[in-house]
Amino acid sequence: MGVELLGNEMPSYGTDGFHLSDAVVSSTISEVLDSVAMASGSIAQEDKDRYNSWVSLIELQNWDQDQEALLVVSLRALSAVVYKIQINFHGSLLANIFSLSIWEFGPLARDAVLDLIVSLAAVPDKFLDDCLHMLVNNFVPPKRKIIDYRLKWMARKKIHSELQRALLHISHMVPLAPLKLKDIIDKRIPRYTAGMEVIMPFVECILELEKGEIGEFLGGALLAKVVEVLTDLDVAINWEDILLDEHTKGVFEIELDDMEEDIVEESQALKGNMFADKLDCLMLITCEHLKECAREGLLVKVFETLLESFRKTVMNAYKSKFTQFLIFYACSLNPEVCGLKFTSLLEGIFLSKEEDLTCRMSAVCYLASYLSRAKFISASNVSSILKRLVDWCYEYCQFCGHKAVATNPKGHQIFYSGFQAVMYILCFHMRSLMDLPHLKASLLKPLQSILCHPLDPLKVCLPSIVQEFLRQAKAAHLFKTHAFSYDVVFDSEFSKAYGGKELLEAFFPFDPYLLKESDRFIRPNFKFWSMVNATYSNCNSDEEFRDLDDPDMGADLDPMGDLHDDFHTEEEEEEEDEEEEEEDVELQFSMNKMSITPKLVSEFAMAARDLPSISSRMPARIRPSVSP
Repeated sequence: MGVELLGNEMPSYGTDGFHLSDAVVSSTISEVLDSVAMASGSIAQEDKDRYNSWVSLIELQNWDQDQEALLVVSLRALSAVVYKIQINFHGSLLANIFSLSIWEFGPLARDAVLDLIVSLAAVPDKFLDDCLHMLVNNFVPPKRKIIDYRLKWMARKKIHSELQRALLHISHMVPLAPLKLKDIIDKRIPRYTAGMEVIMPFVECILELEKGEIGEFLGGALLAKVVEVLTDLDVAINWEDILLDEHTKGVFEIELDDMEEDIVEESQALKGNMFADKLDCLMLITCEHLKECAREGLLVKVFETLLESFRKTVMNAYKSKFTQFLIFYACSLNPEVCGLKFTSLLEGIFLSKEEDLTCRMSAVCYLASYLSRAKFISASNVSSILKRLVDWCYEYCQFCGHKAVATNPKGHQIFYSGFQAVMYILCFHMRSLMDLPHLKASLLKPLQSILCHPLDPLKVCLPSIVQEFLRQAKAAHLFKTHAFSYDVVFDSEFSKAYGGKELLEAFFPFDPYLLKESDRFIRPNFKFWSMVNATYSNCNSDEEFRDLDDPDMGADLDPMGDLHDDFHTEEEEEEEDEEEEEEDVELQFSMNKMSITPKLVSEFAMAARDLPSISSRMPARIRPSVSP
């Protein structure tokens, strides 16, 4: 009787009150399994038909209520006799089981399927790998269910939660299961070219795993995998997808128009970009994950993984545009711990002579951009790091001596990267830092020495940064203005040589964030250039700006004295006055190549007549050129 219930004339389960006990069904299924566990030629045709009838039930794509009810009973009974299943004789049954999609079932059937998978995984040395593969396959809905679940986030979350419980049960019974699971996820995680409907639920699921016991056992490997996917998407977005102003050609494009409008326009420009849309979605999911970790007190531990992943993956990506904002957001959630760890890492990399040159240059770019853009970082932290950077630049100049010159910028790339970072930070913080008299005094002497050194950083560093730095320095009365000439020039050949093919000189990784949906996590803690209170911001008219350019402006008010009169090395003090005058002439010549005002001097008027005017505003974003 029991075996016949598996045939076509099975009673209606759940509709006419007929029920089978689990013991009866288990006994029946056990008999069916035994009846085909032999050589094919020895199996009775009746036994084959009953076995195939049962296997076909599991193979169905769309179950009606009665079929699903019978499936639930059968799978529960099968869970009790999994030791009877043999790979050699029950291959078709196993194939159907491992191809099941729990997204097709209601809650009872899902539970029955997952219970069976857990029971199979516990059978020693048989089905563990297949069970883990089956569960990982179910991270993503089947194609016919994608539309149903695309907008049903809670439904996805519920099914993912059930998958995670099954994986956790397996890991408790088989301690090595998490390591096998990690390898499977590494191989099965969708590539950045996969569709949104595939990559999004997969990432959602592994981030949920990351927060639980399995994630703890794997030591953050799942989060690191997510960062890899984000980075792959990031680098797949071309700069040309962002830079749409065809009239702007050259080594750099500098945004000088209204910043907020530009960001909206560029966000719209990215909208519809396949990679940008996917990255935006995944950044949203991952930032939400970090927010939940912070709420549950897990952020500091998760941040260690994030920091290591940043070090290995993001920093090595050529001009990553968005992924690094995961670190930025995590630091905003805990500036005292996470923010300090991040700056310590970057500063340590930059100062270490054991690190690769490119890595050191990248680290100081990240450090400068982070200190400039993070609204949540304290002025004391900024000032202490800035002081150490200035001291390093000063010591570098002292080590090189006065024989080093700026004719070989590539030979001193690390120095120019460091000092450019100093100037960039000061462009954002000079006014607030100058309100600290002890800091102003401690910075002035080394800054004067660096600026006077034959390495001549003002001639080599990015002209737009030099321009803004000098403009604010002048307004802050750091130096007497007659020590400089504020003429407009264009990108110097030395600056181009230092940066190579746009390698790092224009790379400020925390420039305004352009992904529309995930921007909600970044914007509240981000300092836009329009928020910066520059040292000259009290000037309200063009006439007052012109007054700032007067060579005598501030000469009588500057308590720090002339740049060259107040600072001399011991060697210079022993030189004759004639030699000092020659050095002043050389510095004057160097400064003539820099600019902090929008005015063109007469000798450049002819050359610049047909060129667009150069504003003296600080760029909100410095980006690579789109020119070949």
